[in-house]
Amino acid sequence: MNVIFGINPVSEALKARGRALEWVGVTKERHDLRQQRIVEECRKQGVAVRFLTRQEIERMTHDHGHQGVLAVTSSKHYNDLDDLLAAKKGKHSLIVVLDGIEDPHNLGAILRTADAAGADGVVIPERRAAGVTGTVAKVSAGASEHLSIAKVTNIARTLDELKEKNLWTVGLDERGTQSYDSVDYKMDCAIVLGAEGHGLHEQVRKRCDFLVSIPMLGNVPSLNVSVAAAVVMYEVARQRRKEALSSQQSALSP
Repeated sequence: MNVIFGINPVSEALKARGRALEWVGVTKERHDLRQQRIVEECRKQGVAVRFLTRQEIERMTHDHGHQGVLAVTSSKHYNDLDDLLAAKKGKHSLIVVLDGIEDPHNLGAILRTADAAGADGVVIPERRAAGVTGTVAKVSAGASEHLSIAKVTNIARTLDELKEKNLWTVGLDERGTQSYDSVDYKMDCAIVLGAEGHGLHEQVRKRCDFLVSIPMLGNVPSLNVSVAAAVVMYEVARQRRKEALSSQQSALSP
């Protein structure tokens, strides 16, 4: 049984229709507008609604942050790598490759930022890494239901495939001598992020076309991986937005 929980994750699962929802549970004690909208959307889509106690929901979700809503669903549908490349949203591709993120809270935060920053999709490994669980869906505020996510057997080989498709690979590594904001991201590229604690695996690191780091001005040597991911992804978005605005202005000039 797969369970996602929280107002936003369940609402976004209903909107995205990427999973089969067996039923949605809401607490008997809650009677606000946001819950009512979920109940109405369930009835519109023909999804069964069950009214439960908070204790029953906590027992099913193993989490106190369920906000009185859960959904029993099919498993998250993972995409192929080619699906991510075909889902190109703008002029340039942006794929986020995660080399073994194990903490579901970090994965959820990265997925939320990837969706907000306009990434075409995220790649995660099949083994020794977090998958899209109910906790990940909750932390991502439902972004996991809209974002294309590919599971692959080998991250290093996946980087080779991306390079064959003419994507540049930019690895974030605290040993990188180039600052993250010195790279021109106005190109088809993949941002590669390593696992908590030990960063990029050596075979993955070797395959990156660029190795960049975030300058640290304080006493700690690095940022949390989800924060670092946000810094780099929004630098990519900033550069590309600036390019788009410049093109628009040129087109409007006499």
